[in-house]
Amino acid sequence: MAKIIDRRDEIKLSLSIGEKLAALHGDLIASKSDLISRKVVENPWRSGLLKGVRAPGTAIPFYLLLGTMRYKNGKDFTIIYRNKPVEVFEFKSGPYKRWIITKED
Repeated sequence: MAKIIDRRDEIKLSLSIGEKLAALHGDLIASKSDLISRKVVENPWRSGLLKGVRAPGTAIPFYLLLGTMRYKNGKDFTIIYRNKPVEVFEFKSGPYKRWIITKED
């Protein structure tokens, strides 16, 4: 399962080998100074949180979403499993506007 590693000046999203293969992506790193907000969303599938088209990555609707979601003004990186709550990290700059990651138990 993906893990958030909080470092001094940056946040790292560390993916498992299976997640890297399914998402077609490696670990992500963002500067803490770029972080705008961090919140929890209980049901990502029905909350209106998700937008855009998945490309590249893997998806099984309402069960699994791993990879990049592209939309008109940006893109999000998602690691979502089943109906578990997610943490949403919103950034002011960088390659992704948001990271949407299933919250660890």
